[in-house]
Amino acid sequence: MSAPVTTPRAEPLKPILTAHLFPRVDGLLLKLLLSLSPGDWERQTVSPKWKVKDVAAHLLDTPLRGLSMGRDSYPPPAPKLDSNAALGAYINQLNDEGVTVYRRLSPAVLISLMEVACKQLADYHASRDPYAMAPYGVSWAGEEKSANWFDTAREYTERWHHQQQIRLAVDPSGTAGPGIVTREFYYPVLDCFLRALPFTYRNVSAAPGTAIRITVSGKCGGSWHLYREQARWALTSDERAQPAAETVIPQEIAWRIFTKGIDHESVWSQVKTAGDRALALPVLGMVSIVSA
Repeated sequence: MSAPVTTPRAEPLKPILTAHLFPRVDGLLLKLLLSLSPGDWERQTVSPKWKVKDVAAHLLDTPLRGLSMGRDSYPPPAPKLDSNAALGAYINQLNDEGVTVYRRLSPAVLISLMEVACKQLADYHASRDPYAMAPYGVSWAGEEKSANWFDTAREYTERWHHQQQIRLAVDPSGTAGPGIVTREFYYPVLDCFLRALPFTYRNVSAAPGTAIRITVSGKCGGSWHLYREQARWALTSDERAQPAAETVIPQEIAWRIFTKGIDHESVWSQVKTAGDRALALPVLGMVSIVSA
């Protein structure tokens, strides 16, 4: 009787340490907001329901809320959150309430409060033991419990992608320069977003040993390797086998795909796939934010 086939366990990705990036990215946010004209504040962003002023209001609301819950252990009253859909609906409610309040502020008042909030948020994340457990898991990666480094990286992606929404709205052609689309600032965002791959593929069947390569093209990108172990998908730093499928996504739209900021038609016209399409395509539906 032959022995069962076994596959070696994939070497996991290394933690992402991003706390040191908060002061610099939020410093660029404050500089950006100070440069906006009155008309810029009312420009539409890639988020259908939010203009620039709404996104700025959200970027003020979320650090205040995060500090209250994480640093001060003072969460708002919450309904029973027994599913991802319930969690998404609750977070959407909190986001809408925060935007409603803070978009009422003048730009000058909003920016002055943002400066205080950003400083306290950066200090809080810098003070955390990255390997201790966070109060909440990163739900979009399927984790009920997460290390602080992952929670901090998740928060960093929020700071980055919402700022990039503003930059795209006021400078769609990119004439003002790369802004925060640099390898130093953008690659950690991609690395964090793509930690959702095993959860996204959890219901995708494949034989043990099957490999998938996800590539984000451009100077800020790289390749991530999804590997099928006996009972689950694992994200690994090395290419363990010839991939059965590959998806190549331009860096210009990668962050927008994973934050629901682009229409499907635009995605299809810009990505490339090879191999088994049933394995190549699920990444294009991946969502690396909490959303109903």
